[in-house]
Amino acid sequence: MEQSAGPATGWWTEAVIYQIYPRSFADSNGDGIGDLPGITARLDHLVELGVDAVWLSPFYPSPQADAGYDVADYRDVDPLFGTLADADKLITEARSRGLRVIVDLVPNHTSSAHRWFTAALAAGPGSPERDRYVFRDGTGADGDQPPNDWQSVFGGPAWTRVTEPDGRPGQWYLHLFDPGQPDLNWDNPDVRAEFLDVLRFWLDRGVDGFRVDVAHGLIKQADLADWQEPQEILSGREVDKPRPPMWDQDGVHEIYRDWRALLDSYPGERILVAEAWVEPAERLARYVRPDEMHQAFNFEYLLASWTAPAQYAVITRSLEATDTVGAPTTWVLSNHDVVRHASRLGLPVGTPRPHGIGIGDEQPDTALGLRRARAATLLMLALPGSAYLYQGEELGLPEHTTMPDEARQDPTWERSGHTLRGRDGCRVPIPWEADAPSYGFGPTDASWLPQPPLWAEFALDRQRGVPGSTYELYRTALRLRREHGLGRGTLAWLATGDEVLSFRNDGLTVLTNFGPAAVPAPAGELVATSAPLTDDGLVPTDVTVWVRSA
Repeated sequence: MEQSAGPATGWWTEAVIYQIYPRSFADSNGDGIGDLPGITARLDHLVELGVDAVWLSPFYPSPQADAGYDVADYRDVDPLFGTLADADKLITEARSRGLRVIVDLVPNHTSSAHRWFTAALAAGPGSPERDRYVFRDGTGADGDQPPNDWQSVFGGPAWTRVTEPDGRPGQWYLHLFDPGQPDLNWDNPDVRAEFLDVLRFWLDRGVDGFRVDVAHGLIKQADLADWQEPQEILSGREVDKPRPPMWDQDGVHEIYRDWRALLDSYPGERILVAEAWVEPAERLARYVRPDEMHQAFNFEYLLASWTAPAQYAVITRSLEATDTVGAPTTWVLSNHDVVRHASRLGLPVGTPRPHGIGIGDEQPDTALGLRRARAATLLMLALPGSAYLYQGEELGLPEHTTMPDEARQDPTWERSGHTLRGRDGCRVPIPWEADAPSYGFGPTDASWLPQPPLWAEFALDRQRGVPGSTYELYRTALRLRREHGLGRGTLAWLATGDEVLSFRNDGLTVLTNFGPAAVPAPAGELVATSAPLTDDGLVPTDVTVWVRSA
């Protein structure tokens, strides 16, 4: 059976897109927080690496209740990260190097410091200002109980009661995340008009697209019905259960059709990318129909177990689902919300996805995790479609699994009652130079999250030009991916057993060995391998090879 990335054409159908988490990429002024000038100064690294585009996590003005995903102003830059002029320069400098720029858009909620929410609190119940958000009267004799039983993704109730302008306890507002992130009411035409204008603002400044945060959450079930299940953005392939009333409601698709029409009116193939934690793959494919989004993150692939049957199943299902709507499939292994795959894959196969790893938790096998991460990456980059890389994975960075709990800043840690350590471990500032202050992250030792001592061995200057290093493996894979057109290729399975996966993609044979015993390499010229072969030329366990057909 042959499977392609879909009939759609355009740069985005095969692009490798690199995610930058701005506060952790490069610090230009020594305050310990990464910024836009720091990113601009490091753009040549991305060119050398060989990616096609960069996606920037939020840099907007924000109280930072959730590291910038609580936006107070969608048309400016937070002073932590620079100025609007710095953003313009970054876009210009990136484009001059052939790099496209995608920015984050956070439409499910604003910051509680947004002017709209401030106006809503002042205006009182029943006002047009309040209708821009999800305000409801409480239940119980005095309205002192939340409107329903929904829980926040970060832990605790998803509702907070406000004090009305006259000083009395009043209505409740919905926040599926932090209380500083009130959910917008997307049934309100003001909200829809505002975000179309925000899109125009950044399109006019030259951005190439938008990654849409919580794209599956904008519309809520009209009756706000109670939901007894644990509150997670994605909790598994619960195909037989009803959809949660706060996620993946059909009404979101009308919004994205309007957005797509706007983007299509601009030159240069501007794109929309959905962060939609939606399963099964057939539901996710609805977000990338021809008149909606261009791409949707494939979280089912990210979460797939490190076994040949699991990888075969998710790859096949993903390609089949997106083929039905003519869209490319995307592949991703790490991002700013999950444990880095160099550590996640170092846990025993079948371990549930951890919500952070800290002191006292089961620690990953560092060497095994990196070995599997390199194999997984080489497998992923050979698949047809578009791929996403998270900053630092090209260095083989693991999670910071021994971060002191008192240093944690993710609201998940506090709101879960210190039961979930959260996402700080994958957000630690990355190392550029082994012997420099803050490992080259900035000109001083300052770092908004503590960097572990082992960062020195992963620093870019310890890996550049070193044969077999993770950095050089990524460079080789990205070069070959481009030369062979793997992103626009066609996958034909060759072997799909319990221990080995093998397929052909337009002139390259790819084999990953999941089994305990070494296996023969495919015939042909070995052009890339995630780890050395055995002395007699066999592919060891947890190794992926690319072989050019003779």
